[in-house]
Amino acid sequence: MDISHASGKPLYRINKFSVPAESRDAFLELMAKTHAVLRRQEGVVTDQILEQHSGPGVFNFVAIIAFTGPAVIDSVVSAVAAYDRETGIDRQQIMTALNIKTDMGLYHNLDI
Repeated sequence: MDISHASGKPLYRINKFSVPAESRDAFLELMAKTHAVLRRQEGVVTDQILEQHSGPGVFNFVAIIAFTGPAVIDSVVSAVAAYDRETGIDRQQIMTALNIKTDMGLYHNLDI
């Protein structure tokens, strides 16, 4: 994965999810498993799973993962993919079956 990024600064993966109420428990189970894998990876500084408490918006869950930088992204992605293969998880199929909409991307701090 080619990522242009100022060196020495954390890189953030922000995943936003629109989760129907009836899919909440299954979604949170998958998130717990995924973040357990993430927390064991070198280069993952911190992670959070946030649930919207109030206010308008399409996305009711947000996951924020901070990495030490772009050099660790490939190994972290590979670790999650290996976990998925070992456990038979098909994330695309799960998101479709649970009617979950996503918006995901990598972000860096602008320091403004």
